[in-house]
Amino acid sequence: MAWNEPGGNSNNQDPWGGRKGGGRQGPPDLDEAFRKLQESLNGLFGGGKKRGDDDSGRSGGGGFGLLFVGLGLLAVVWLYSAIYVVDEQEQAVVLRFGKYHETVGPGLNIYFPPIDRKFQENVTRERAYSKQGAMLTEDENIIEVPLTVQYRVSNLQDFVLNVEQPEVSLQHATDSAVRHVVGSTEMDQVLTEGRELMASEVRERLQRFLDNYRTGITITQVNIQSAAAPREVQEAFDDVIRAREDEQREKNQAESYANGVIPEARGQAQRLLEEANGYRDEVIARAQGEADRFTKLVAEYRKAPEITRERLYIDTMQEVMSNTSKVLVTGDKGQNNLLYLPLDKMIDSRGGASSSSSANSSNSTARDPAVPLSSDMSQRNLRTREGR
Repeated sequence: MAWNEPGGNSNNQDPWGGRKGGGRQGPPDLDEAFRKLQESLNGLFGGGKKRGDDDSGRSGGGGFGLLFVGLGLLAVVWLYSAIYVVDEQEQAVVLRFGKYHETVGPGLNIYFPPIDRKFQENVTRERAYSKQGAMLTEDENIIEVPLTVQYRVSNLQDFVLNVEQPEVSLQHATDSAVRHVVGSTEMDQVLTEGRELMASEVRERLQRFLDNYRTGITITQVNIQSAAAPREVQEAFDDVIRAREDEQREKNQAESYANGVIPEARGQAQRLLEEANGYRDEVIARAQGEADRFTKLVAEYRKAPEITRERLYIDTMQEVMSNTSKVLVTGDKGQNNLLYLPLDKMIDSRGGASSSSSANSSNSTARDPAVPLSSDMSQRNLRTREGR
């Protein structure tokens, strides 16, 4: 039941602890509530006073208690901020009075602010920095070169202490290295197959700059994407690239044609050389044979001049007559008889017999051409004399 109903509150007190109808009305005094709290804290920290002490003693003990509580809270906050954890991928550099003190590895550690300052960074993570800008090539052409630089922190002490803003220094060094390499390279190399070589040169030069600055940064890779001309002259550059492609295609076709024609020409030249060498050997051999035959003929002529001359005449007439198919024979003087001999018909009809007889005669005279010549001439001379 309510506190003001009849019989509802036997002590006749209001909700704030005062008696109904008494001299004290309204909520409790705040000063009294704070006083009770201070007495409780003083009792905890050993600064409590007896109830018979005066008000000044109670207020002095309460002030020291609040001071101790504040100092305890500050100690807890300081301890919470002084203890830190370094992960496996991280390192921390501690400065004491602004001077390098130590480099802390993974684990639970503590430092003493504000005397100490710590800088904690991830030293294994790969970081990336991208850049794109207009640059001038060696042949005075402007192109847009986009690239990406991948790096990591290799020395945290140098990264923290030597350079105020190491990553900003990295950007400036990258700009300088790329402009130097692009400025010493022609445009067609930058646009086509020269990008890998450029990336390697940029990486070496950039790493040299960073080592000289002692930034503690190691460049792992430099990637140069496809360079392009500025948008204002892109169409003209496309025309130039197409013209270069046409030039290369025509050059390849010419080289292909040359690769097909030159070996053939060399083969023909070698064939002509071989034919010339063969003809030379043939002429030399024939000349040597004719010389040998003439030498042997001279020896036979000295033995029998008349017979040799007659045989030479007969052989010459045979050689001349063998090239014609018609022969006209006339009679003695005073006779008008003309005889026509169809030698071609006669040769055709007697071809087999004459070839076999000539083969036998040639086989019989092949060993020593001088002997049949003299014997045949002697036999012919003998038959001529008998006929006379």
